[in-house]
Amino acid sequence: MTPQGFEAAALALPGATLSIQWGDDHVFKVGGKMFAVTGPHGGCSFKATDIAFEALTQSGRARPAPYLARARWVYFDALGPLDAAEVEGWLATAHQLVAGKLTKAQRKELGL
Repeated sequence: MTPQGFEAAALALPGATLSIQWGDDHVFKVGGKMFAVTGPHGGCSFKATDIAFEALTQSGRARPAPYLARARWVYFDALGPLDAAEVEGWLATAHQLVAGKLTKAQRKELGL
């Protein structure tokens, strides 16, 4: 997976936006709430289900994301070795988890 592929997959999700924060981190949001982040050093993080968080962190594929582990975010050191289809699925799930917490009015406004 390339950074460009990650960005394209994240922004293809309904209501997704990109903002640059904390220097040069690309923060992907839905309804103003983060669902994924890529950093300038090639890593990425995103919100995961409880099961995916446990599976990915316990297997060693990912680490709990700094500052966001309590919210079940995972962190990968590099995008390159990751399977694009798998990452796209994780992004769709992260988007769904965050969008599901928005108010009905926000979801309606975003067309969700």
